[in-house]
Amino acid sequence: FPAQSLVRAVGGLLPLRRDLRLWARHCSPLVPIVIEQTGRGERAYDIYSRLLRERIICVMGPIDDTVASLVVAQLLFLQSESNKKPIHMYINSPGGMVTAGLAIYDTMQYILNPISTWCVGQAASMGSLLLAAGTHGMRHSLPNSRLMIHQPSGGAYGQATDIAIQAEEIQKLKRQINGIYAKHTRQPIGVLEQVMERDRYMSPIEAQEFGLIDKVLVHPPPDGEDEPQLISKEGADDKP
Repeated sequence: FPAQSLVRAVGGLLPLRRDLRLWARHCSPLVPIVIEQTGRGERAYDIYSRLLRERIICVMGPIDDTVASLVVAQLLFLQSESNKKPIHMYINSPGGMVTAGLAIYDTMQYILNPISTWCVGQAASMGSLLLAAGTHGMRHSLPNSRLMIHQPSGGAYGQATDIAIQAEEIQKLKRQINGIYAKHTRQPIGVLEQVMERDRYMSPIEAQEFGLIDKVLVHPPPDGEDEPQLISKEGADDKP
């Protein structure tokens, strides 16, 4: 997007709305741009920045160092805005790097805000750990999502001593992750070790019974019908 068009817009030669649309197309064809009316005119946001204003963070796709750095930064920013207002984290992830996921997890536990987690699509591996790490009573899933937990995996190569070191490290990570799941699901360590020995897929109802989530959302009822919006052991609640 050339800088000259901004100058022309300020001079009144081009409508501001047209320039905002040009800038939106320049940014990314895959990220929607929202144009908002303000007291000072019109402002353009990418959709994720607009959601951040509503205290919503999206964890979408594989979890790597880049995703972790973005999510951690958003969590810290929202805490600086207010350490009392809840943060809503929407998760649709197949998992990813253990260290990247633990960076997000530790930040979630470090900040003071209550964190509401929402599974849309899937929450597998580290994705399910982050889902379970939300504030108790505020962990949700949509009805057709899938959840999966398992032990960490990795590859090792090199000398026999190096392979042994890597194997020992994976065992430590396994015990560490089992402890985190035990804390948030309130399941005994022995049960978790058995369940997580292989990939364990769960429906939202099964995940609720296991302790990964607290509530399962159902689709809103048609007009004129009065049905609950949540399937919950603790009663109905509204989404943000």
